[in-house]
Amino acid sequence: MSTGLIRNTAIVSAMTLLSRILGFVRDMVLARAFGAGLALDAFFVAFKIPNLLRRMFGEGAFSLAFVPVLSEYKTRRDHPEVQALVDRVAGTLAGILILVSLLGVLASPLLVMLFAPGFIGEAGKFEITAAMLRVTFPYILFISLVAFAGSVLNTYGRFAVPAFAPVLLNLVLIAAALWWTPYFEQPVMALAWAVFIGGALQLGFMLPGLLRLHLLPRPRWGWRHSGVRQILRLMGPAILGSSVAQINLLFDTLIASFLVTGSVSWLYFADRMVEFPLGVFGIALSTVILPSLAHSHAAREPQQFRMLLDRALRWVFLLGTPATLGLLLLAGPIIVSLFQYEQFTPQQAEMTTLALMAYVLGLPAFILVKVLAPGFYSRQDTRTPVRIGIIAMVSNMGLNLLFVLPMVLLAIPGPHTGLAFATACSAWLNAGLLYRRLRREAVYAPQPGWWPVWGRILAAGGGMTVLLLLGPAPLEVWFARSGPERLFWLGLWIGAAGLLYLLLLQLFGQRLQTLWRRPDVALEEE
Repeated sequence: MSTGLIRNTAIVSAMTLLSRILGFVRDMVLARAFGAGLALDAFFVAFKIPNLLRRMFGEGAFSLAFVPVLSEYKTRRDHPEVQALVDRVAGTLAGILILVSLLGVLASPLLVMLFAPGFIGEAGKFEITAAMLRVTFPYILFISLVAFAGSVLNTYGRFAVPAFAPVLLNLVLIAAALWWTPYFEQPVMALAWAVFIGGALQLGFMLPGLLRLHLLPRPRWGWRHSGVRQILRLMGPAILGSSVAQINLLFDTLIASFLVTGSVSWLYFADRMVEFPLGVFGIALSTVILPSLAHSHAAREPQQFRMLLDRALRWVFLLGTPATLGLLLLAGPIIVSLFQYEQFTPQQAEMTTLALMAYVLGLPAFILVKVLAPGFYSRQDTRTPVRIGIIAMVSNMGLNLLFVLPMVLLAIPGPHTGLAFATACSAWLNAGLLYRRLRREAVYAPQPGWWPVWGRILAAGGGMTVLLLLGPAPLEVWFARSGPERLFWLGLWIGAAGLLYLLLLQLFGQRLQTLWRRPDVALEEE
């Protein structure tokens, strides 16, 4: 993998790490202030609906369709043509999103009925969710335009600003939870307004970067522009293909709305833990690799294309393995240390821990999908991921019912864990089918050196597992510790496990520095 690709991945990872750390602080503040009850259940649903649309249309289908087309214009055409494309895409996207936002605000009660029918009839829960959704829904407008601006900056190798933008939303939400709540009759409404303001701030933060590239858009309606029509053709199938995981999570929320109060929040906090390594590593790598693969395809360099994909897959397993093991074996201490304070009870911590352990079984698959899917989108093939996505989504829905219904009927504690486990299983199915199709089409073939890598991962992961099984104290001890003590011991065990894993990798011959070398040199050294 080229030095530039690794450097850019490191930049995105660093910015995303900062955002995720602030996200942890945000979630700790929310857990302390509201607990895992009615208020947070309502907010998470009100935020999840526009956030789902954002990931489907903004960061998902739109980015996956726009980046390859913009890369083609950048590679083969002059700057005025690129500017014309940017202007018309901005105008068309903004026009559609303004209409969608207005419809969403007006139809907020209907949307809550559709996505969280279990809230109907619960005193106050349905009404406050609908009220917050009216405020949060325009977030789809702001954040999709942020995704548009970020796609332009990423295509031109400017990765830091788009990766930093989510930090602003976290800061505003933290401020709202700490200081704005006294000014609202319903304190949780402060969070809804924080989402609205955070989206607007992120958009404003992106504009100077476009100005420096001389690509600040002059929005114009461009429905008939050839580039816009090409993007729209790619977007249609990509909407489903890029959003399978989000639809699965939303279906989880729908079912969880019928379960005991707190289930939505338990799944949210568990998902946030999985999102940390997925964002810091998986999404960061996906963000960087998509423009690189698109450039290799546009430049007709298939061997470089295969090499980039192969190096990315090695990163997935080398760094995804310790993340998975760490989250699985330290699930209880992590949840207790970060969230179990004040309104967040020990019982809520235990329920969240169960959900985290189920979700994390699918973490490698979640990361794999983020790396394998660009192998299709970069070649402007959006139909194949759609077909595979439909299979995975339908499988997830069936598994949800298969796992959850028996637990509910038999009164087994924690039926929400069945939802998390079903999501993990469907992610593995999605990743496996994507990989098989890339191999079948001869788009990707494993490069030499994989078997030694597998052996090193197995040895290093085994040593890390032994340490975390024997070292940390039982969960009862963690409950008795103070907040600073919990964080100290958690940091100690995470650091020790990570260091041991890297040392064992190096001891068994995995020269980590080769990940920063050019592909041909790295493969020779391995």
